[in-house]
Amino acid sequence: MRLAELEDLFDKGRVRSLMLGDEAAGVVAALDMEGRLYSVLNGEIMNWVNPDAYLQPRPHGKYLVPGGDGLWAAPEGTRLGYHYSAGAWRVPPGIGRVRYDVIEKASKAAVIRAEIDLVNNSGVGVPVVFERRILVQGEPQAVTTSVEERITYLGPRTLTRRQCLLAPWSLAPVPHGPGCTVVFPGVDATAIWDLYDPSDAHRCRDGECWRTKTDGSVQYQIGLDATADWVEFVYPNRGIRVRRSASPIPAGQHYIDIADAPPNQEPGGKGARLSVYTDGTRGFTELEAAGGCPEQLEPSTVLTLDTKTRYAMG
Repeated sequence: MRLAELEDLFDKGRVRSLMLGDEAAGVVAALDMEGRLYSVLNGEIMNWVNPDAYLQPRPHGKYLVPGGDGLWAAPEGTRLGYHYSAGAWRVPPGIGRVRYDVIEKASKAAVIRAEIDLVNNSGVGVPVVFERRILVQGEPQAVTTSVEERITYLGPRTLTRRQCLLAPWSLAPVPHGPGCTVVFPGVDATAIWDLYDPSDAHRCRDGECWRTKTDGSVQYQIGLDATADWVEFVYPNRGIRVRRSASPIPAGQHYIDIADAPPNQEPGGKGARLSVYTDGTRGFTELEAAGGCPEQLEPSTVLTLDTKTRYAMG
């Protein structure tokens, strides 16, 4: 999709947006669509885009993934997740219908912010502020979007890990097709696990790295523990590479289970720093990064996650 086409979607959907950089190397924030970020290189949108999310009314009970790089709260499922608080899976309205305000802006950097009331699957209310501190940098045939994700807990009481888990979770989908793979460091096999169906048959060692199939022919999701610090999507037919890295978490915090598990389950013991989700029907692979969760959530706690995503062509 070209930048002009995305801007047309914004106009038709009456979505406020913010452009940083320019069409040669930039990023567009969809302020009224979850603050989603769309990186631009040579006028081309590098992220997967779902036009239906902008052109169709937002029906209650149905979620249309907008594409772009979004910030959610982890965990998704389990007893302490945020996507089953009404009984069935849904994206909470606080996230799916949130509108961001621009707090600071320069030519290639900005801060956008929104206040959200979360409710976890155990019925615990977790009022928070989502903040995205965005920086875009261009180079020949590449653009890098760096984002400091911040979630600030506004509640007046301390919540233990038995009552609440909370971590910033950044999800960046890119369009995939024939020949696509994702490469990541050659970590021990125990550092990789399936969040849904088994995926071992689609993964192999490639020199000092792992390579996993993401061409749209299969659907699966894998988690990667703290020993993996980057993932790279490769689209050989289009000459595109997308490398995503995530900062380590502060001392005293832990990675958590981000799986879409039923709300009657307890969170699992494996915590993901990075994740790869490849969709079998909608045409995208998602490069995900998660931050850390403290032992207990104190009033005014700020949870952070630094991601850097480099989109390159040629």
